[in-house]
Amino acid sequence: METNKLFVSGISWGIEWQDLKDAFKEFWEVLHAKIIKDRETGKSRGFGFVEFATVEDAAAAKEAMDGAELDGRVIKVDFAQEREQA
Repeated sequence: METNKLFVSGISWGIEWQDLKDAFKEFWEVLHAKIIKDRETGKSRGFGFVEFATVEDAAAAKEAMDGAELDGRVIKVDFAQEREQA
């Protein structure tokens, strides 16, 4: 299922949400970027999400950025999956 939101893993611990957004906005319209942080320590958990204006932008970004290097680390990019509500 394609969505306009991507899951990005393998993110360097030093990357902040703005860095993630900047890495993707060069070619596509990014609406929102978020780095997931540990609740107790506040440190990055090494993954995040990037939301785009369109599904087409998300698909193009996935194709171009999956396996790319960001801050010295190779990132993995895939379509985000919605969590099922219990």
